[in-house]
Amino acid sequence: MSGFILEVSSLTKRFGPRTAVDDISFAVPEGESLGLLGPNGAGKSTTISMVCGLVTPTSGDVRVAGESVRDRPMQARRAFGLVPQDVALYPTLTARENLLFWGQMYGLGGQDLKSRVDSVLDIVGLSDRGRDRVQTYSGGMKRRLNMAVGLMHRPRLLVLDEPTVGIDPQSRNHILETVKSLNAEGMSVLYTSHYMEEVEYLCDRILIMDEGRMMALGTLDELRLLVGDQDVIKIKVAEAKPGAREALAAIEGVSGCTEEDRVMIVLAPHGRRVLADIITVLNSMGAKVTSVEVREPDLENVFLHLTGKSLRD
Repeated sequence: MSGFILEVSSLTKRFGPRTAVDDISFAVPEGESLGLLGPNGAGKSTTISMVCGLVTPTSGDVRVAGESVRDRPMQARRAFGLVPQDVALYPTLTARENLLFWGQMYGLGGQDLKSRVDSVLDIVGLSDRGRDRVQTYSGGMKRRLNMAVGLMHRPRLLVLDEPTVGIDPQSRNHILETVKSLNAEGMSVLYTSHYMEEVEYLCDRILIMDEGRMMALGTLDELRLLVGDQDVIKIKVAEAKPGAREALAAIEGVSGCTEEDRVMIVLAPHGRRVLADIITVLNSMGAKVTSVEVREPDLENVFLHLTGKSLRD
């Protein structure tokens, strides 16, 4: 046994002339939670689809619990549970009926199936709504039930593809706490998101992707070291001005700049030395500065350092 629940080797996927995933390799040890982080279009969902056998790689291979997803797909699928980005539920059935159906698809039956339905409903906090039709559920409740489906067969690896997109804060927090708890109990997790705060909270290590490529892999502290001793200057302006990002990036002593929703984030080895120049440039463009903050590097700044753009781009 290798000690890895998931091994991804030289994985590549091309759609015609476009390379969606470009020769990535990584492994997840038993019990680890690995975050797959990147903006929309980075290749995260395509990677997950290949890991789970839903998309055939152009080249490379994936092993789950030692079994090749390409060569022995049924054996590999017994080891993981998938929580897809799109909700895979029957709206006219109750939550229990959905779970009974999917449990049978996993090969469960009899009393084990019934007790497993009770167990996963409790895990996702829907025991009191189990007999209600899914069409009466909120978006967040559907997402939680979607997770319950992936847990039915007691997987060793839980794969979650952007499970909190478009849901209310309460359901989002419930999903995050559930994943955290399952991982603490020994379940391995592969979690994709473009929300850096989610992977910071949940994951032991983080893999950063952009444009199909693996940009970096490590713990949060290891990734922060990539930025070095640079200061991170966060500047809010009253109104966005065209060309402001390029103008700040051109200042001597500035190593990177990104802009999002009237917030400028500037990396500089000596932040205070360039702060006056930054304010001068913004004032000359008619951009009224409303606040300035200097802080330690986070994943947003690591991503900016690696790619020259924001996670939200």
